[in-house]
This record gives sequence, structure tokens and C-alpha cells, in this order.
Amino acid sequence: MSFPLLTATAALPAIGAIATAAVPAARRTAAKWLALLVSLATLALAVVVLVRFDPDGDRYQLTESHSWIKDFGVRYELGVDGIAVALIALTALLIPFVILAGWHDADPLETRSSRWRPTQGFFALILAVEAMVIISFEATDVFLFYIFFEAMLIPMYFLIGGFGDRAHAGSDEHAAAQRSYAAVKFLLYNLAGGLIMLAAVIGLYVVAGNFSLQEIAAARADGSLDMATNTERWLFLGFFFAFAVKAPLWPLHTWLPNAMGESTAPVAVLITAVVDKVGTFAMLRFCLQLFPEASEWATPAILVLALISIIYGALLAVGQRDIKRLVAYASISHFGFIIMGIFAMTSQGQSGATLYMVNHGISTAALMLVAGFLISRRGSRLIADYGGVQKVAPVLAGTFLVGSLATLSLPGLAPFVSEFLVLVGTFARYPVIGIIATFGIVLAALYTLVLYQRTMTGPVKPEVSAMPDLKVRELVVVAPLIALLIVLGVYPKPLTDIVNPAVEQTMSDVQKTDPKPDVEAAK
Repeated sequence: MSFPLLTATAALPAIGAIATAAVPAARRTAAKWLALLVSLATLALAVVVLVRFDPDGDRYQLTESHSWIKDFGVRYELGVDGIAVALIALTALLIPFVILAGWHDADPLETRSSRWRPTQGFFALILAVEAMVIISFEATDVFLFYIFFEAMLIPMYFLIGGFGDRAHAGSDEHAAAQRSYAAVKFLLYNLAGGLIMLAAVIGLYVVAGNFSLQEIAAARADGSLDMATNTERWLFLGFFFAFAVKAPLWPLHTWLPNAMGESTAPVAVLITAVVDKVGTFAMLRFCLQLFPEASEWATPAILVLALISIIYGALLAVGQRDIKRLVAYASISHFGFIIMGIFAMTSQGQSGATLYMVNHGISTAALMLVAGFLISRRGSRLIADYGGVQKVAPVLAGTFLVGSLATLSLPGLAPFVSEFLVLVGTFARYPVIGIIATFGIVLAALYTLVLYQRTMTGPVKPEVSAMPDLKVRELVVVAPLIALLIVLGVYPKPLTDIVNPAVEQTMSDVQKTDPKPDVEAAK
């Protein structure tokens, strides 16, 4: 039997989470190092997955399949395509930086109780989320995917509610109440989506007789499984609703600003750069592959919602006074671009959407983590409390600038390539939607540059006059992310070579080809 590489990649952080939680209360530094080493080992396994994956090979590779709940046709079935491989690599890459950035985030919560180990719990929960996200990207059994799609809500709930932002205005009681509100809102929204999806998962089993994505898709393709039109549309809506909540898509987005605003910066990165990607990934893997006709039927409405997310999120980001909530609303706008690219039903749009998932994860992580370092120094999330930071902490200001420019998709940085492809792909089939969406770019330039101007330039405020620059640990976190933004912005080919074959197969699932240009190229 070949080595179960996909299982090992997900199991290692799960085992690491248990081991980290079991570290004695007095050994919190050991718990941190254990979590970091486990995350680096997981990254090494993700690199092996990336190296062993053949973009020109079978659609799903490194597959594993074992009977699990035989009476209900549930199997432990794993496999990865190019899209899943790219997102597994993104997840494994970001977690070590999340751990390093949050190195001291749980320390002030320590108590004299020998039984209460918040530092161990904080890092164990991060590893647990990593394990559940990775197996969600690997699962090709719908029921298996659903279990971990829902299970990841539990550690995220405790990370948001139990380890909140220390730079909260007001009393400790008020801060605790706000964290609790944000955590409960996150949980209720996503549980509501998950319950609706559960009904759709059961409905899919009734129609198809099993939960295997590959078997159901093959039966749909060869005509042996013919769903009634209304049945397919209702099942599609059940799946899509859950994914739209997770993504998040307007008007199901309102949990995100609260969750990111009340979380520590590393947990905010975990939410928007890692966990939310499961929603957009699942739209490509499950919605389009299982329900091609319903996906085409729903496309106009989804494109309108995505367009609203782009403009609405950007407009609200412009008016924010809180740094972290500004990044949250910017992310809502960016997820609008991702969903628009998916449902543009063009190869450029879907390639751009997949690249956008990766590039948004890197750029948002860079910006949010630097913002977290800034906030921890000043003790405030309010933009108005800053000014002139670049004169006292130039390296911090410089990395903040690069992260901001990546957020507005400056040419030469990674998000530009993905956003350009999404807009080109959308314009090819839906020119009006594509034209209106470009206003999101203008608004992005407005909110990011105004944020930088108000925090980093101008006279030095007395409260920031003694602000230290980035330390070695913080530079280790930020520098590789900045380097990746530049490398993938200049040379994205290695990433496109991995995802493009998977995109072509997805286009084949929905029986779509790219529109021909109105004007032939000159010979």
C-alpha cells in the first residue's frame, strides 16, 4: 500500500493540536515551539504533495478510498486536483506565520491555575483549524467534506470568543461582551448555512444513492444519473447558500467584520485568508461539478450579488475608522471578485478566481499581520490615533505600504494578475458586469492609500513617537510574504500551470467554452 500522503498532511496538525494542548501549564514556551514545528512539518508534507502532483495527469491524484459508514454509502475518500493543491499549499504556508505572529497573543491571559492553559489552547486550536481546512480541500466524499466543513466552526468559535483583540476600546467587560457577540454571530450564521447544506446533502444521497463526488459527477456526465430540473436547482441552492455564508457573499457577510474586528490579527488572518477560502473552493468543486445546469441557471443572480459585494464592501471600507474592520470590508469586496470569476464561466475568469484565492490569502495575511504589529504597539485600532509612523518605524511602514498596494492590486504584485484575469474573463461573457466591477479597483485605491496616508504620513503624533520598528520575529513573519507577493506578481506561471488543467476540467463539467472574440486577430 502506498503511503497515505493526503491523510498524513491533514492528520499531522490534528495530532499536533492534541499534543500541544497536553503540554503542562508551566511549559507554554514549549507548547509554542511544538506548534511551530508541527506547522513546519505540515508545510513540508504540503510541498511533497505539490511536487508529486502532475498537472497533466488524472483529474484527482494521490487518491485514497476506504469504506467508512457502509450502510449509508459514506466513504473516507480523498483526492486533489490543481485547485486543491494550490489551496493546501497556501494553508500550510500561512499557518507557521500565523503562529509566529501570535507568539505572545495568549500570554497575558495566563492565570495561576495549573489547570488553565490558554497559551496551549490557543496554538492547539490553530492547528486544529489547519487540519480541518486541509482535509476539506482533500475530501471527494460529500458527507466527509460536510463533517469538516462544519467541524472547523468549533475551534474558530473559541479562537474568536476566547482570544480576542487586546486593543479594544472600553472596559474589559465590554471587550468580552463584544468578543462573545462576534463569536456567536459567526457560529450562528455558519451553522444556519450548514444546516441548509445538510438537507441538500441528504437530498443528494436520495437522488444519487451515494456521496462520492467522482461517481456522481461521472454518472451525470454519461447520463446514467438524470436529476429533475427543479430537484437539481434546490440541491444547488442548499449547497451554494452554505458556501456563500462561508465565503462571505453579500448579504450573508455581516458576521465577518465583527469576527475579524474582535479577533487577534493572526486569528483574523486565519478567518479570511484560510477558512473563508473553503467556501469559494467548494463552489468550484461541488456546485459546478455536481449541478452544472443549476449553476448556469443561477449565474445571473450570483453575478449581481458578487458585483454588489465588490462595490458595497469597497464603499464601506472607505468609510471605516477601525483598521481591522477596513481590511474586513476590503476582503468582502475581494471575495466578490473571486465569486464573479467563478461564475463568469470562462477559463480566464475561473483561473483568475483560483489565483485570487491564493494571492488574496498572501496579501491579506501580509497587511493584517503588519497591522496587528502596529496595533499592538499603540494599543488602538482607530486610524485617527496614528500619524507619522513612517518617520519612527520605517520598516514597519514600508511593509505596510507593500501590503496595502497588493490589496489594491498594483501591477507587479501578485493580486494584479488574478484580478486582471477575473475582469477579462467576466468582460468576455458579461461586459456590463465587468465594466461596473472595475469601479471596485478605484475604490480599493481610495481606501488603501487613505489608510496609509492617515496612519503613516504627516506629523508624528506624541503617542507614536517612541514606537519601535519591526523586530526579528516580526520580520521573519512579514518578509517571506512580501517576497511571495513580488515573485508571483512578476512570474505567476508556476501557479497557473498547476491550476489551469483543473479549470479546463471544471469548464467541461458545465459544458462551457470561452466566447470567441468579435474581431479576428490580424494575420
